[in-house]
Order: sequence, then structure tokens, then C-alpha cells
Amino acid sequence: MILLATAFSVVLLLAGLATPALAQTVNVYTAWPESLSQPIFKAYTAKTGVQVNFIRLSTGELVARATGEKNNPRADVIWGAPGDGFAAAKEAGLLEPYRPPTWDRIPPELKDRDAYYTAVAKNTLIFMSNAKLLKEKNLKPPTSWMDLLDPAYKGQIQTADARTSGTALTRILSIYYALSKDEDKAVDYQKKLHRNVQVYTKSGGGCTIPAALGQTTVCIAHMPDAMEAKKKGYDMVVSFPREGVAAVIEGVALVKGARNRELATKFIDWTFSKDMQDLLDKNDVYMLPTLPDASIDAAVQSLMKEAKLLPVDLEWVGKNRKRLVERWVNEVIKE
Repeated sequence: MILLATAFSVVLLLAGLATPALAQTVNVYTAWPESLSQPIFKAYTAKTGVQVNFIRLSTGELVARATGEKNNPRADVIWGAPGDGFAAAKEAGLLEPYRPPTWDRIPPELKDRDAYYTAVAKNTLIFMSNAKLLKEKNLKPPTSWMDLLDPAYKGQIQTADARTSGTALTRILSIYYALSKDEDKAVDYQKKLHRNVQVYTKSGGGCTIPAALGQTTVCIAHMPDAMEAKKKGYDMVVSFPREGVAAVIEGVALVKGARNRELATKFIDWTFSKDMQDLLDKNDVYMLPTLPDASIDAAVQSLMKEAKLLPVDLEWVGKNRKRLVERWVNEVIKE
């Protein structure tokens, strides 16, 4: 009987050794569409064997979900969302400070001074117009925020909903800074713009396909959305408002109380390696990488030279984000 039990134990031990170890997993919330984020996450898994379990949410939804999970966080890392979302997450106490090894090589404007978040890349807001509709309506591509108030654009503009989208807040901030930080004047402008808006989309890139298919003339979005449409062969015109747009960073941060903290910090460290930063160019993400020696797409470099980027006080944004959205809801779309 003893020999039989011993033999059975040996079989179990051998069976256990034959079973592969459970794959390590890091849980990520991202605001980047899967077409941009998934190739990068897959590259990390291929390099390390660590699975990236990610959920894609609009920035507003992402911050709301992380806030609801504050006492029992499901995500280890927030990766790829506009800086205003990280500023709000910092203000809400959702993040833990963390400095990756390349911290000293990252310019000050691309990182939170207290190390709560760091820029993965720099992005920019653009006007994306359907070339065929511009010609049919005898319109030039808009090159000013004021151009969008022209009655010729009535029902011909799509842009994001500030209740769900970080792109929409970037639009609000762009108008605010373009109008010399006069908040009342910025709200008044948005009321006028509202008269020309056909629909507010849930996500920042939600207007890309309608504009590409000719269902609307102008889409206010981020550069990757427009470049993706152009890559697919749609005849789109990219332009910038001469008054400028809010400088946008797409960040990464460690979630406070992360269950897989060690795996999370390793993933953040890899984010700021040259290998990962070069993936932005290799995978046609169409953003400017954070590391100065990373490769940069020539089209992105050329377009970014045309953009006037207005510096943003993200600390102020973090404290005022909710109020700015509430003003847009209560005074602009409900007028």
C-alpha cells in the first residue's frame, strides 16, 4: 500500500512538471484603437512571453472605470491615453509615481513633474476633410477655428463627445488656449460651432470613416485617424488651425495598488526602450516618439512642422477637466 501511494505521488509530481507554467499577464487599459495598440502589445508578448490583457475604452470611460475600481483595481497599467486623462487620474488618486530608467532622457514637457505619468508619444489634433465634398461645395480646407463657423459647414462637421472622449477635451482645450485662455469666449465659440455639427461621436476617431465615405465634410480628430484613412486610399485633406491646437501627449502610468506591480513596471520600462519607440514608426502609428533617437515617419515630421502646438498646463487641466466638460454639456449642447 505504501509503495502504491509513493508511486502515485511520483506520477502526480511528474505530471505537474510536465504542465507548462501559467503565462504571466499584465492588465492594461488603453484609449488607443486596437489597430494601433495591438501590434505593440503583441510585440511585447513576443519579446518577453508576458501576455498583455487589454481593454480599449474612450478616455472618459477609462477614467470613470478606473475611478470605480479605485479600491480594487483591475488594471495594472494605463497605456495610451491623452495627457488630460492622466491629469484627471492623478487628481483622483488613481496612479502611483514611477520613473522608468530612461526618465532623465525624456524632455520635461513630456512627463509629469511628480512622475505620475510619462508620454509614450506626442500627438496632435487636425482637421480632416473629404476632398471630393470640399470641391463640390466650393470650399477650401479649413485653416482656422473661425473657418468652421461658416454657414457653409452647417451639418457638415463631426467631432467627439466630451462626455466620453479625450479627443473632445483636447478640442475644448485647443479652443480655450487659441482664444487666449478666455473661458467664456471659448464657450461662446463652441455654441456657434455646435450649430454646424452634424453629430458628436462617442470616440475621437469616430468621425474618421463618415468623413472618408463622404457622409460629412470635416472631422476634427487626431493625426493617426487621418493618416490611417489616407493609407487606406481615401482622398482626405489634412489641415491645421493657424491659431494652434493644444499640445497632446499620449501617456503611460502605473495604477496605484496594481496587482501585478513588478510586471507592470517592466512593461513601462520597455515602453521607453528604443525597440518599442521605433515600433511607432514601424507600425504606422503616426505620432512623434518620446525618445529623441527613435525613428520618425517622414510624413509625420512634415505635418508636425505645420502644426502650431500650444503648451498646456496639465495640472490645471486635471483640476478643471470635469468642470470644462460640464460647461460643454450644460451650455453648449443643451442650448
